[in-house]
Amino acid sequence: MIDLHCHYLPAVDDGAQDMAEALELARASVADGITHAVMTPHIHPGRYENVRSTVVAATNQFRAALKEAAIPLEIYPAGEVRLTAEIIDLFEQQELPFLGVLDGYQVMLLEFPYGQVPVGADKLARWLLANKIRPMIAHPERNKAIMQNVERVAPFVDMGCLLQVTAASVVGGFGQVAQDCATCMLERRWVSVVSTDAHNLTHRAPMMTQAKSWLAKHGGQDWADELTRLMPGRILGVGASRVRS
Repeated sequence: MIDLHCHYLPAVDDGAQDMAEALELARASVADGITHAVMTPHIHPGRYENVRSTVVAATNQFRAALKEAAIPLEIYPAGEVRLTAEIIDLFEQQELPFLGVLDGYQVMLLEFPYGQVPVGADKLARWLLANKIRPMIAHPERNKAIMQNVERVAPFVDMGCLLQVTAASVVGGFGQVAQDCATCMLERRWVSVVSTDAHNLTHRAPMMTQAKSWLAKHGGQDWADELTRLMPGRILGVGASRVRS
């Protein structure tokens, strides 16, 4: 399987806090059936001062550590970009990180604030699309406003945004309301990708195998493969023959 959203890079955000923890997360990821993972630390000006170039450097260092530790996880640099006005500046500075390319658009993981869908979020999404950047909205099922009314995310789906749901949400790891919200979006076929958003082994461990089993039970094996392997592979540019599970 391919994980397009995780926080393994050490000491750059609220994910792994040191290299030892980062390597343990990587081992857990491999044990969970993941072969390829995209490093997506928070890009949040004023809180986590990561940009594309710093994430690339940190990913290269972590890749070397994975090789030395003989952990068979292929990793790639990207980021989870907070919805702020600074996105435009980062774009102009060529410091926006992208997950990959799909149908001629660069795909960017976009995070809303947890408590709301900000006023003007739709305008920024349209600006990104006009600049050939397709937003993939991170974990919408855990956004309080969307949890209260799933229709809040419908305009973003209609305009062409992708949705990434958290594996743990699918199987109830974030509570019943988040699971119900995820299930609703999955049933409507709004979701493009299921990813771990793993941060640590205590409360935010990888849960892709459990989520894939749920998906296969409720929508069939082909659907489960599409959300955990095939669509992530198309975005990342990794052929299906190279990806196990």
